[in-house]
Amino acid sequence: MNRIEDLIVVEGKTDIDFLSSFIDADFYSVNGSAVNEKDLIFLKNISKQRGIIVLTDPDYPGEKIRNFLNENIPNLKNAYVKKENSIKNHKVGVAESTKDEVLNALKNVVIYNKGKKNNYLTYMDLYELELVGAKNSKELRKIVDDYYHTGKSNGKALLKKLNYLSVKKEELEKLLNA
Repeated sequence: MNRIEDLIVVEGKTDIDFLSSFIDADFYSVNGSAVNEKDLIFLKNISKQRGIIVLTDPDYPGEKIRNFLNENIPNLKNAYVKKENSIKNHKVGVAESTKDEVLNALKNVVIYNKGKKNNYLTYMDLYELELVGAKNSKELRKIVDDYYHTGKSNGKALLKKLNYLSVKKEELEKLLNA
């Protein structure tokens, strides 16, 4: 069984049931998309004592929870399961994922340094690299998202994530031309 010292934040009980079958860790459920003030205060206090990993579903509500937590609590670790590997019985989520997908996500956590956001990239840079505004932009963004383990992003979200990670245009050029 894999031991993880960080607190893992998930959306619900089914996620905890699935994850606890192969991960020895403490889990915290925000009960779906209902992140309230009590959750926020609790998680802020915990973050002063230990790491927190956000592992939410790869869908709109999951991203909404993740973004809210990242905006309000500094230095959270983010683990992303890929949507295409997390679908079962017409449902999308962490509980519908595979053990390997979850372990890979936890091995490749991303920390967004909100307070240290660097504007290395502009929207025009993404346009020039065809990450936005081109026929194949979605496919190119997937390459970047997969490489940096940032989950699925539209152009605006990708720009924000890459700047939080201090990625430079030259790095993206090298990645996309490899």
